[in-house]
Amino acid sequence: MSERRENIIKISISAALFIVALIITKVVFKDIPYWGQLLIFLPSYLVSGYEVLLEAVEKLFKGRLLAEDFLMSVATIGALIIGDFPEAVFVMIFFLVGETFEDTAKERSEKSIKSLLSICSDKALVIRNGEETEVDAKDVKIGETVLVKVGERIPIDGIIIDGETKIDMSAVTGESVPKSAKKDEKVYSGTINLSSVIKIKTTNTLETSTASKILELVENSAEKKAKTEKFITRFAKVYTPVVVVLAILLAVVPSIIFGDVKEHIYSALTFLIVSCPCALVVSIPISFFGAIGRASKNGILVKGSDGLETFSKVEAIAFDKTGTLTKGSFEVTAVHPEKIDKDELVKIAASCEKYSTHPIALSVISHLDGKEMYDVTENSEISGRGVKCKIGDAVVLVGNSLLMSENNIKFKNCHHSGTIVHIAVNSEYAGHIVISDKIKPESKETIENLKKAGIKTIMLTGDGEETAKAVAKEVGVDEYYSSLLPNQKVDKVENLIEKEKLITAFSGDGINDAPVLARADVGIAMGALGSDSAVETADIVIMDDNIAKLPKLMKISKKAVRIAKENIIFSIGIKVGVLLLSALSVPNIMWFAAFSDVGVLALAVLNSMRTMKD
Repeated sequence: MSERRENIIKISISAALFIVALIITKVVFKDIPYWGQLLIFLPSYLVSGYEVLLEAVEKLFKGRLLAEDFLMSVATIGALIIGDFPEAVFVMIFFLVGETFEDTAKERSEKSIKSLLSICSDKALVIRNGEETEVDAKDVKIGETVLVKVGERIPIDGIIIDGETKIDMSAVTGESVPKSAKKDEKVYSGTINLSSVIKIKTTNTLETSTASKILELVENSAEKKAKTEKFITRFAKVYTPVVVVLAILLAVVPSIIFGDVKEHIYSALTFLIVSCPCALVVSIPISFFGAIGRASKNGILVKGSDGLETFSKVEAIAFDKTGTLTKGSFEVTAVHPEKIDKDELVKIAASCEKYSTHPIALSVISHLDGKEMYDVTENSEISGRGVKCKIGDAVVLVGNSLLMSENNIKFKNCHHSGTIVHIAVNSEYAGHIVISDKIKPESKETIENLKKAGIKTIMLTGDGEETAKAVAKEVGVDEYYSSLLPNQKVDKVENLIEKEKLITAFSGDGINDAPVLARADVGIAMGALGSDSAVETADIVIMDDNIAKLPKLMKISKKAVRIAKENIIFSIGIKVGVLLLSALSVPNIMWFAAFSDVGVLALAVLNSMRTMKD
């Protein structure tokens, strides 16, 4: 039985006993002595409050004197001592009602997060020695063949080697429309095979697969608190002891001056009840937790509420080009040789690039169309520039214009739009290859929407001026910077943060984007194409690389922060009002104090739950 259900049963029993006690003491027998009334009301009080009393004692021994359980226990026991039995029971019942509201809200906010736990498959059907064998998914190694039947979740990331099907990507990317997948295409763990049996060759282990990464990110998200949450925690630690001291003074000082000890103790006890900042302590985390759950349903993983809160204040977003604003699917669109054959130029370039996994390199290799490459005896990558290798006795340079300039090689500029890969053999210019990337269809609209929201947009790329200029013009960014090395991207983001004083996010996908993702106020990684280092460094991960989700995330984050602020203002306002009334010794204020405290909690929690919906 869930804790919420148990609380509802206890509330019902306690309320029934409370009504019986009221009838006995107020209607049937009106002159019952103190001890008789105590015994009549005590069952109702203990049913609703025994766990609170036990928690208070436990926390007392742990040195946590000012926990809400302790404050409620002191206030209600004090009310029983001075003979205000109905007030004591009423406060305890409504405190339990408040906890039930809290449990309900937490269950609902956690439901969307915990639903992700089902995306991991424990078992995998592996083909070993020609036979199908069901094994634990954690025991499947990279390169093994896994059979996935219709309706089953794909257990581990891999490449389809046999079959064609439709894939339900909703658990991973938030996309509701199934995606077609055929031979040689990558599929991700946690997605569902919908239409036909497929065989996949695993590219990851269970621990490094997409579904496992998602779960790890979600499970760790609660550890990173937003500034608003941290403020509430600090506020409660200062606020509660101050109120306790005031309650003691409220009981002692007026009693010495004016007498009527019972009345002032009553006011002090009421003061204690109202002092519990539970509405703030409960509702603020739920606001952010609900928003994180909402984002996850849209295929956006937010690692913590601090990233969500900061993103709501972002004033500038810098974008990497390749894989973020563009698809990252490159192809050779032109080959311009100098004194050698076109095919020979491509063969030389592909031979030097064959050990690289960079999309540019892969497009050159793909253009060779399976033809034989040269043997390479030496190969070294020059960060941000290209590669240097040796084919036979020839020293070959393959890379950008910086590589050519640094080696004093006169190269030719190209009027074609795209990434220009220059090739030099034995310090002689051999020609260049033009590689073009396709702009994502959603990029232009996303940039427009962000600019309408008053956000400055910048593109940072390692590509040359011509390519950068063409892409920047088409997508409509406010500024662009080309031919940047990874450290220069960091410099540009630092300039936005430190000189222009703008809260800045950076969105990228490559391994070379990890430093700038870490430096930005908010790092946003492309989860599907993104490198492991980019995903691990980022604060936010977009699982399907669709940057059109950024305006959606902005809306979710702003709503969460707005609701959190509403709860702070509303809760503190009501608290101050009731505290003033109790300080003025307004008659029967304890009833109103308990009701208002639970009412504020309920309203704040219900308000927080709005973050779970669009």
